[in-house]
Amino acid sequence: MERQLLIEYLPFTLSQQQLREAVSNPTKNLIVSGKIQAANKPNANKRIYPGDTLRREVEKYIKGPIAENRALGELDHPESSVVNLKNASHNIIKLWWEADDLLANIEILPTPSGNILKTLFANGIKVGISSRAMGSVSTIDENTFKVEDDLELLCWDFVSTPSTYGSFMAPVNLNESYTPSEIKIINKYSKVNRIISDILCTQGFCCVK
Repeated sequence: MERQLLIEYLPFTLSQQQLREAVSNPTKNLIVSGKIQAANKPNANKRIYPGDTLRREVEKYIKGPIAENRALGELDHPESSVVNLKNASHNIIKLWWEADDLLANIEILPTPSGNILKTLFANGIKVGISSRAMGSVSTIDENTFKVEDDLELLCWDFVSTPSTYGSFMAPVNLNESYTPSEIKIINKYSKVNRIISDILCTQGFCCVK
């Protein structure tokens, strides 16, 4: 079977309380925590990752990229098996299992992409977490596919359209200095373009209006 780039998506939401850290301390890197992958159950792409295979790859990822402080991911998925450093937005600092669910602590970096991601969080914009891997799949039935033993995990990215059910992330380094009214969410998705434009302008890339 031919190996291919496997991309899986998972949704990711923040409560008003959890949003406070995203706006309260601009000099401190935001830490988010939540489910990023699942084993032994179909995801939104109808793929099943066998527990033994996924756990093997997670263990390699913990001993490799995480231990070496290079578990980087991007904001949005490129169609590539390589993480582009200029687009890096976050670094995974811890992975652990709760039954068949894989959870993570992820540090949002003060890079251009990381600043966009943090501002999206601060404004209540819903994003997802998505894995990138290389591997082959076999057909279980007309609606379900099994990921084979040649799986190789590459990274997890933040995306706009997720796929492992329940994969929304939440900040864990919280600060209570902001009230809910200060982070009130109004028309979340209509604000995305304005938010990104404002951030790009601070980096010297303003669009002509």
